[in-house]
This record gives sequence, C-alpha cells and structure tokens, in this order.
Amino acid sequence: MRLVIARCTVDYVGRLTAHLPSAPRLILVKADGSVSIHADDRAYKPLNWMSPPCTLREGTGEDEGTWTVVNKAGERLVITIDELLHDSSHELGVDPGLVKDGVEAHLQALLADQIETLGKGWRLVRREYPTAIGPVDILCRDAGGATVAIEIKRRGEIDGVEQLTRYLELLNRDALLAPVRGIFAAQEIKPQAKVLALDRGIDCVTLDYDALRGFDDVTSRLF
Repeated sequence: MRLVIARCTVDYVGRLTAHLPSAPRLILVKADGSVSIHADDRAYKPLNWMSPPCTLREGTGEDEGTWTVVNKAGERLVITIDELLHDSSHELGVDPGLVKDGVEAHLQALLADQIETLGKGWRLVRREYPTAIGPVDILCRDAGGATVAIEIKRRGEIDGVEQLTRYLELLNRDALLAPVRGIFAAQEIKPQAKVLALDRGIDCVTLDYDALRGFDDVTSRLF
C-alpha cells in the first residue's frame, strides 16, 4: 500500500464530471490497484475513487505532479498535486481475514463452560483443538466417551458445514480420537445447511445466546 498526503485537486472524467478543489487530502494506492482519495472526515467513505482493474501513471517533466488513473472503461481520475506532504509505502502482506466475530467467540466460550447443555455426562476436551487446516471450535466427549467436534457460527450456512466436514475427515484419521462425530451449532441455521449437515451425519444445534448467558431456561435444540 502507498499512502500519500498532499494538497491536491482531483478531477473525474467519465459518465459525468466532478471536481474537487485544492485541499489537503489522503491518497491511498492499494496493492489490488485501487486508488481512493479521502478527506479528514466522512469515516471510511472516500471523496472519489477508482476500482481495479485500473492503471496509475505519474507524470514527468511538464506533467510532473499530475497522476492519471484510467480504468478499463476509459474513465479517468486526474490528481494534480500542488504540495506533497507525505509519501510512504507499506507491505501489509496477506490478510488472514475475519476469523470470529464477538458473538461467535462468546458463544464458543459459553458453550464450552456449559458443555452439559448438550447432554448429561458430556465433558470438554479442549477449545480451539488444532488440526492441520485450522482449529476446531470445541472438542468434547459425550456421556458414552465418544469424541464430538463442534463448529460454532452465529449464522449457520453451507460453508460452515463444509468446514466441519473437513475437520471431521482429519480428526477421524487419529486412532486416539476416532470415531469422531460432528455437531454444527449456531444461533440460526439455514435450511440448506441443515439438509447438507444431516446428509453427512452431522447433528445441528440451535443455540440460544440469551439462555447460555443465563437469561432464559431454554439453552439449545438438537435436530
């Protein structure tokens, strides 16, 4: 990512025209090729931008200080830099993405602490049980001592079932754990995800967040 702070004017020429008069602004040039111009307000929303794929050409000679951004439709964003205040580049690397939102993380902690919600005699083995493709949210044993892997989502969709399926395939290769069955747990489970889970022998549990926090008497429903 390249980060530039400059006093500049900005002109957009495309389906319409737009002009930003000279003022100090933040210019972001991201690794994906996008260019956006920001003021010191309006939260995250840029004043103007060009989405990839696009090309950025920095002028030289008489055109020095003029940046021209052109997209595949021929639209142009012309940035004229009157005064350069800051110019730096930073390598951010590959973003790991969002792993868990606050509700999912809290659901995991609550269910781990109240694992007998799923059945009397159940016991926790470990939260975030490691595998070669990522951690399983909860690994536990049921009343009969069988291993159970639980994947927790705020909203249960097909990709979550696929994720748990991959975990189960790996866990069942471990002779100390096998056979391992799965539970797909969420506050809400989409009908398509439920059909896929049941077809693969995975149980579905609807979690009541308020109940797990002690605000209700009903904690979960097993399908």
